[in-house]
Amino acid sequence: MLFIYVAVQEFMINRSNLLCKNCVMEYGLESVWNHHHLPLAGIVIRHQNLLCSQVSQIVRQFRRQLRKKKMGELTGYQLGVIGALFLSVASSVSIVICNKALMSNLGFPFATTLTSWHLMVTYCTLHVAYRLNFFENKSIDMKTVILFGILNGISIGFLNLSLGFNSIGFYQMTKLAIIPFTVLLETLFLKKQFSQKIKLSLFLLLVGVGIASVTDLQLNFVGTVLSLLAIMTTCVGQILTNTIQKRLNVSSTQLLYQSAPFQAAILFVTGPMVDQYLTKQNVFAYKYSPLVLGFIILSCVIAVSVNFSTFLVIGKTSPVTYQVLGHLKTCLVLGFGYTLLHDPFTERNIIGILVAIVGMGLYSYFCTHENKKKQTADLSPGSQIKDKDSSAPLLGHQEKENHFEVKKATKDSLV
Repeated sequence: MLFIYVAVQEFMINRSNLLCKNCVMEYGLESVWNHHHLPLAGIVIRHQNLLCSQVSQIVRQFRRQLRKKKMGELTGYQLGVIGALFLSVASSVSIVICNKALMSNLGFPFATTLTSWHLMVTYCTLHVAYRLNFFENKSIDMKTVILFGILNGISIGFLNLSLGFNSIGFYQMTKLAIIPFTVLLETLFLKKQFSQKIKLSLFLLLVGVGIASVTDLQLNFVGTVLSLLAIMTTCVGQILTNTIQKRLNVSSTQLLYQSAPFQAAILFVTGPMVDQYLTKQNVFAYKYSPLVLGFIILSCVIAVSVNFSTFLVIGKTSPVTYQVLGHLKTCLVLGFGYTLLHDPFTERNIIGILVAIVGMGLYSYFCTHENKKKQTADLSPGSQIKDKDSSAPLLGHQEKENHFEVKKATKDSLV
């Protein structure tokens, strides 16, 4: 929608003939009285004897057009979020089942090296898509991209080392601790507020997943340190994934395309050493059968969708929502493992999954309810004027300031 800001000086309307003070206050047009500008949708006023009734009709028409536009944008955004969540769940569950068959049934234990291959295939796929003009590349500060890619690669390595040095139960506790640590970091450093209802739903979710997946808890000093490092690097990496996309105005595809080579490089160098230390086997001395190669190729193909959907979900929602989605995947993996791979399944697993589903449902409901309240507030007359005053360039010097800030944000290293 085209917003035309017309200064009073340009069309020479006498304020006393145009509006009374009551009309200004009633229709949320304080900016006309104070700042001498009026936001209209394709309407330029050049009459000196415009009546209050005409102004009120114009304002109502403007609000209807703006409300329709915002509702259309919200509907498209919600469909995009639903598609991203579905793609993330489907691809993640698929790759877990594929990798479990590859590692458990076919005896290929090199998880970190396999992850580096995933990222290399993802980068090659995105490069082909870029060459075919499926998306436009956007330059990001190289220092930001390199540090971001290395941080994500290191977090994957720490998670695998944590699994190697700890029991399965303690590793699951490590993954559960990512949500409260992410909430803590966002509250302290990003000043994000989480309501008590959302905190309660997250607590139920964590309790349910803990009941379903945590079995034994065996502690050791090295494993605990590695788990803490894995939690910190994972949380910071996911928060940066969301922050970089929003602050620098880049898409998930653009960020993944530029950071994937650095993630792949750090894992390609360190992966074989980490895997050899954990498995006592050399990935380059492994005998690759055609079946193993087929599953590796299938895993790499699915990983393209996993990596893309991960960046997409975090960019469209938040790191906390992505972690909630990850625990939904855990419940689905437990269910599919019992159905397809005949893994043991007990009453404890069933109770834990049900509690986790209740927590997820409450989290989704409370988030949706709060978002609707926020959208309603955004559509109110006062907030519309406030949004335009704060986001739209009204005067020439403000345009220069916004341009300078965008240019500075692009050049400076966000990390």
